[in-house]
Amino acid sequence: MSRSFSAEEVAAFDRDGFIIVPGLAEGSDCRAMTEVVRASLDPPLAPLEFETDVQYPGSPADRLSPGGDTPRRLLNAYTRDHLFREWATSTAVSGRVGQLMAAEQVLLSQNHHNCIMTKHPGYSSATLWHQDIRYWLFDRPELISVWLALGDESEENGGMQVIPGSHKMDFGRGRFDAASFFRTDLDENQDLIETAVTAELQQGDTLFFHCRTLHAAGRNTTDRVKFSLVFTYHEESNQPIAGSRSAAYPDITCKCQ
Repeated sequence: MSRSFSAEEVAAFDRDGFIIVPGLAEGSDCRAMTEVVRASLDPPLAPLEFETDVQYPGSPADRLSPGGDTPRRLLNAYTRDHLFREWATSTAVSGRVGQLMAAEQVLLSQNHHNCIMTKHPGYSSATLWHQDIRYWLFDRPELISVWLALGDESEENGGMQVIPGSHKMDFGRGRFDAASFFRTDLDENQDLIETAVTAELQQGDTLFFHCRTLHAAGRNTTDRVKFSLVFTYHEESNQPIAGSRSAAYPDITCKCQ
């Protein structure tokens, strides 16, 4: 497999706001990382976020309700294990991010994503349509997230949906609700949502997506938990705003070559 994007693939990302690289991670590496994840869930190893914390559709009402102890994501993935660090800073990943940004140096943010998504059957919640940049504060809205499927992902187990080209669209504030989710009660929004595609991923496939790309995910309706490893990167010249959550922890310098 090529260790870099072709010019055509870079152009596709620029057009669509996302691109999938099949089999970027070896199956053995995915299985090894999954074992670390499972060990971190039984017993739960902090820091982590529970489904009840987010209060998304399908979330248990509180920690005492049925399913209230269902984890949603294991936080601080970068510092949890060397396997995650090696993946996140590998040239196979950061080099491709550098290509998409036309940057010689990229930084991994420890403040955004930097987690293992754990979508459990039964009590998993749905993530509504949103752009990640609405929650982040940087000099420029130009960040890229890298989503590694540690197992197969589809609509049935809550795989991600993305809207092609939405990263280049300008939306008025009124098209989002008070929680910064894209409103589904507006006809103009619904017309755009109907163009969405599901990012069907097999184990080891990796989704690169722009921070302005509208995306969402449904609930896991299967009988198996879904694990995904997610990191976010930015160009060295695109700094987080001082004093904001985006600047809480230091960034990690990654090699692009």
